Amino acid sequence: MRTRVIVLGGNFGGLTAALAVKHELHGDVDVIVVSKDDHFLFNPSLIWLPFGKRDREDLTFPIAPTLEEHGIDFEHVAATGVDAEAKTVTLADGRELEYDYLVIATGYRNKDDVVPGFAENALNITTLPEAERAGEAWTRFLDDPGDVVVGATQGAGCFGAAYEFLFNMSHQLKKAGLKKQVKLSYVTSEPFLGHFGIGGLPHGEDLLGMFLKKEGIEAHINTGIDHVESDAVVLGSGETLRSRYSMIIPPFLGQDFLLGTGLTDEKGYVKVRDTYQTEKYDDVYAVGIAAAVDAPWTTPTPVGIPKTGFPTEAMAHTAAKNIAAQVLGEVPSHEKAFGDIKAVCVMDAGNNGVIILADKMLPPRKHGVLIPGPQAHLMKLGFEKYFLWKMRNGHVMLP
Repeated sequence: MRTRVIVLGGNFGGLTAALAVKHELHGDVDVIVVSKDDHFLFNPSLIWLPFGKRDREDLTFPIAPTLEEHGIDFEHVAATGVDAEAKTVTLADGRELEYDYLVIATGYRNKDDVVPGFAENALNITTLPEAERAGEAWTRFLDDPGDVVVGATQGAGCFGAAYEFLFNMSHQLKKAGLKKQVKLSYVTSEPFLGHFGIGGLPHGEDLLGMFLKKEGIEAHINTGIDHVESDAVVLGSGETLRSRYSMIIPPFLGQDFLLGTGLTDEKGYVKVRDTYQTEKYDDVYAVGIAAAVDAPWTTPTPVGIPKTGFPTEAMAHTAAKNIAAQVLGEVPSHEKAFGDIKAVCVMDAGNNGVIILADKMLPPRKHGVLIPGPQAHLMKLGFEKYFLWKMRNGHVMLP
């Protein structure tokens, strides 16, 4: 009997982990991916979809052919339970699958009840359906424009997407000839501009402040949102920002079905060691947003930590190396604390942007730099094409 590895999730973390485990063991392992979604989604490009610059076909591909090509089985069904003692996963169709090793890469769900009125009145771009809904609202907005609020609530961690959408919104308002008649506001729980949920980088606050000033954007920093109305965003201070179009990034949560497993914290995130093994079970791993990460700071308004993209890949590769070691009878010794993963990100700003590089995701750091300029926009376009090609063809060992 060959070792069986089950991977829950088929996006950044899940697809990377499944393919990497297969690679590390030279194919001598049975890998099963379990996912309610049958397409990979390149989430970073959802910032462009509402403005008609992308559609779902541009950002997705079916994962079944990729998995089949690499000898990985695919169960297109949601997982509904994990029994870490019995080493089983329960599926929505009632079946149970046994595993030798389990990787939880189930991503996130939005905290839709973060503030009253969010689900009913705010738009967001954190999922494909929500980004498409934001696109429909943008089409209506062009026929009846007004003020715009872009922001991230208390507890949110995906500030990069908020900034990117903000600057792309400013760019699109110019192209539509609406910039002078629309007041564009940015609302954030960050303690200062450019915190990004990673503690900020040298000169980041000045650079982001310069970007906002150049674009004529009014910023409301270190503030929570009290509630969202159909035509306004009301801040925790009581200030009301009138808005015809409100795009608000909420906090993320882990998946509901994990809450009763004894593996998670109260948000549904799985508590892990630096090997990405869970705290209690050596044969259960969690990577990406599904993994719990503690912030090394306390802020006046709660701020989350971004775990998407490059950090997710790094976690998945670390988990794969450790699973391979265990299968071969070795001690899983590969460690990469989340805070020690390099920060590599490109913030798009329409026809401009910022390249973000640091030796560590979280402080203290030795090196960190922000490089502004139109080359960042071009890099993001190029990376989108490269990454989709890489994942579609299963080349996860490439950078």
